[in-house]
Amino acid sequence: MTRIDATFARLRSEGKKAFVSYIMAGDPDVDASLAVMKGLPGAGVDIIELGLPFTDPMADGPTIQLAGQRALEHGMTLDRTLQMVRDFRVGDDSTPIVLMGYYNPIYSRGVDTFLAQAKEAGIDGLIIVDLPPEEDEELCLPAQAAGLNFIRLATPTTDDARLPRVLQNTSGFVYYVSITGITGAAAAQAVDVGPEVARIKAGTDLPVIVGFGIRTPETAREIASVADGCVVGSAIVGEIAKGRPTAEILAFVEGLASGAHSA
Repeated sequence: MTRIDATFARLRSEGKKAFVSYIMAGDPDVDASLAVMKGLPGAGVDIIELGLPFTDPMADGPTIQLAGQRALEHGMTLDRTLQMVRDFRVGDDSTPIVLMGYYNPIYSRGVDTFLAQAKEAGIDGLIIVDLPPEEDEELCLPAQAAGLNFIRLATPTTDDARLPRVLQNTSGFVYYVSITGITGAAAAQAVDVGPEVARIKAGTDLPVIVGFGIRTPETAREIASVADGCVVGSAIVGEIAKGRPTAEILAFVEGLASGAHSA
């Protein structure tokens, strides 16, 4: 059982929905990013998604693209991202960390080397948005053999013919993308999300977490009420981009988490 599995088991026993937050590693710099990361569990975050900066983030909107650029400009690398996870683990050995990004940096490192380093650093799962199920032998299956969850995205365009293939080797949870488009592009609507979550859950026992388009505690509560939880990324990254103090960023996150947990 991974930390992700254990977290969902705990939440189910407590009758609570999950709140997942995304930040970009190294945004705006390593020290500030690590300070926010260390404060996320205390602000109510159940699972942390940590973005791996990449030069060509094709699934991301302007907010997260700019976060990646800021991180890269301040010298963020795969090695420094893994060190950030190690530094976090010094004080927190229970909060799951999911590394989210693109395959190129992993391919460049070498899959076996990367997986060994990720596991040693304390990463629990991967979301690699540009590897489809047809490429499962490339990273998905080796990751799961190494003890890491491989989390797949389903979208409004994942039809009934495609869905079983998407779910086949997914573990940890299913990430449902609530809108058709890039991150931060539109607002999620529970009336649209609910039936899609039910369709996915008919094909898997995994938790279904909904992301994209969630910016307020009210929306977090509404979306979490029709799923097993929700993810907020661009709204948090947007607060970081404004240069707000860590305490203010964490207070913003706490409001979102409270919304999801009240569902």
